[in-house]
Amino acid sequence: MYKLLIVEDEPLIRKGISKLIDHEELAVGSVFEAADGIFALKIVKSEKPDIVLTDINMPGMDGLEFAKKARELNPAIKIAVITGYDYFDYAVTALKTGVDDYVLKPVSREDITNIIKKLITRIKAERVESEVRKTYERLAEIKNPDDEGTDYRKEIRAVMDKRFNEPEFSLKELAKEVALSPGYLSTLFKDIFGITFHDYLTAERLERAKILLLSTGLKNYEVAEQVGFPDPNYFSTAFKKRFGMSPSHYRSSAGGDK
Repeated sequence: MYKLLIVEDEPLIRKGISKLIDHEELAVGSVFEAADGIFALKIVKSEKPDIVLTDINMPGMDGLEFAKKARELNPAIKIAVITGYDYFDYAVTALKTGVDDYVLKPVSREDITNIIKKLITRIKAERVESEVRKTYERLAEIKNPDDEGTDYRKEIRAVMDKRFNEPEFSLKELAKEVALSPGYLSTLFKDIFGITFHDYLTAERLERAKILLLSTGLKNYEVAEQVGFPDPNYFSTAFKKRFGMSPSHYRSSAGGDK
């Protein structure tokens, strides 16, 4: 659920905007209100809203100054200005200074719904991008522990990258590829990567599954197949054990709901 902050010095307008919000349709869980930019900044600090709808012309601190300070506190916050025709040029200028969008008064339910949907779409896209980037970083950490290991590292990694998604791929198969005995390779693998072959393979498969969940519309069983889990139930169990949530929950919570 998203948190929304409405900043407007006119009480009737502020309350009116609040009543136009369809909480269920927009997944808005909390709505905060502020009559000026100074108090609104306190709410940004304490409540950390995801979305802000703010007037431009307000006493004490105008909407653009508030927007600038709010963005400094939280670079990910999404801000739209609500203003009258007299401030249209000002609103257009605002888009060049970091404000995400604007809507002109008088606003309708459709106006508010559309602007919030647009901002939520941007939030989801940024969250997906951030999570995918973190996942690639975690994959790199799995493949590149601090210890340099031996000359077998590059060869083993090349085979793992090529065959990780094959359900039948095993330590024995890897041993054949690098011409070592399974027993010796098992010890060598842990010395090089710091974890067992099974743990490494599972971790890589699940991290790659996260990327597919966020960046594609594949169903869970299709994701499972693509990363080497022939049994979708086992995939879900392994995913939840590692990340504390089901693949579907992860996809929706990270914003990658396709």
